[in-house]
This record gives sequence, C-alpha cells and structure tokens, in this order.
Amino acid sequence: MEGWLVGCGPLTWLRGTDRDQVWAEIRDAGYDGLPVSPGLGTPDEVLATCEAFELKPAPGYLSGDFWRPEAEADILARAETYGAFMAGVGCTELYLGPGGFGGYVTPSGRNRAQLAGHVGPEDGMTDAEYRQFAHCVNRVGEITLAHGVRSCFHNHVGSVIETRAEIDRLFSLVDRDLVFQGPDIGHLVWAGDDPVQFCRSYEEAIYSVHIKDINAEVLRRGVDAEWEYGQFSEAGIFAELGEGCVDYPLIFNILQAADYEGWIIVETDRTTKSSAFESAKVSREYLKQLDI
Repeated sequence: MEGWLVGCGPLTWLRGTDRDQVWAEIRDAGYDGLPVSPGLGTPDEVLATCEAFELKPAPGYLSGDFWRPEAEADILARAETYGAFMAGVGCTELYLGPGGFGGYVTPSGRNRAQLAGHVGPEDGMTDAEYRQFAHCVNRVGEITLAHGVRSCFHNHVGSVIETRAEIDRLFSLVDRDLVFQGPDIGHLVWAGDDPVQFCRSYEEAIYSVHIKDINAEVLRRGVDAEWEYGQFSEAGIFAELGEGCVDYPLIFNILQAADYEGWIIVETDRTTKSSAFESAKVSREYLKQLDI
C-alpha cells in the first residue's frame, strides 16, 4: 500500500537475545523498521544504528498509570522526553499504553491481568479515574504535538482499558485534536470486540497500528475457563498473520479507503514457531501476498 511502512516489534525475541541479532533478523525478514525509544540512546545514536542495519525508526511506546493523579508529573516529564526523541528520529507518532495489569485491583478483588479477555463493566475504572486518565493523556498529547508528534492511544488486554466500550468511554472524554488512535488489532479481538467495526468507527483518528493474529480456539477455551493473561499466552493465543481469525484484508481495505499513511507494526508477543525469526518471516510473507 502506498505510504505504508511495515515494522516488526522485537517482543517475539526472548529477553537476553543479542540486540544486533534481533535487528539483523528483522531486516532479513523484510521489514522496513522497528519501534525505538529513548532507552536505546540519543536520536543521533539510534539513527546511526538504524542506518547500519538498513532499518527505519518506528513509533515507540510510552506506558503509564494515566488514571493516577500522583503519577501525572512523572508521565508528563517522560512525555517531553519521548516527544523530543520521536521527533529527533523522524517519527510523527507515539503510542500511549495504559498500565494496570497486576497493579489495578477491581472491585471483585482480582486484578486486570487475572481478568484478561473476560472483563465486565463492573471491572472498569471509576468515573474519577476516567476523568483523570483523559486529563493526563490530553496533556501528554499537547506536549508531544509541540514536537510534531501525535500521541496515539494503544489498547491492551490486561490493562485498565482493553474493551471497545472502555475505549469509547475514554474517547468521549479526551480532546480528539490532541489524542489519536494507535490500536492493537489483535488485542481488540482478544478483548471480544470486532476490529472491523472499530476501524470503521475510528478510521479518521487512526495514525499508527499494531497487528497480530489470534488463535480463535485458544481464545474460546480461555474465555470459557476464565484464564489469566499468562495462561492465554502460554496456550498460544498469539498467531502469525494469516494463521488466525482476524480479517486483515478487510481491515486494510478500510484503512486504505481512509487514505491511511503510516506504520503497520507486526507484534507477535509470543510465538509457537521454532524461532522469532521464523515468526517474523511468516507474517511478513503474508503481508507481501496482500501487496503490503
């Protein structure tokens, strides 16, 4: 697709894998680039490393407990750092990921990671927490836009905002001139929502996308048994593109019709293939078959 860049997230590689190996395998699998962040060095250092591996820098990820007033000052300081960094490497987007997981305990006494894929309305944030979340990401968006970088909200199963209903509630409160969408399509499916309808609803707000496929049988078993996040992952919830249940051709058609331009980042958090390199190649070949 014209104007689209295809990146690969490094999460598939096991922790401790040599960075040079990861970057070389992402290049050799046929990707344009990979997500980068300030932790990798200065913008000039990161650009030099990208050039050495013939890769482009893709949008990084700023995570935070946006609903906690006491976390706001630190988040805003990091937003300044991330905004300047992303601008420095030539990226015009930044993902904003909600925290939670084991740290957000719901009224049931269980945390969001324990409720992954089967949360109910009673498990969500309070009205005050939603207001603080929206206030904080608005301020983050204002800071990063001053650097020419759009802050794109990124849904995630196991976090405090994983379902379509939760995303919609947040976006009824944010300033949509400051905060945009950077969805994870696979996590929408895992949350039990329709990613096609989501993309149709938010097509004009989407500026960057993470993609992974989902094993429908593992999803069904896990939801029925009320697994925790780690149980889904260990059972193989994540599939390579084209090997799961997500209708990516239709999703890509929606984005193309909306004149989408930007990064499509493959991120298979945990693979059942023999290696991360094989996983990356399978997904990249699938995208090539769709002329992406």
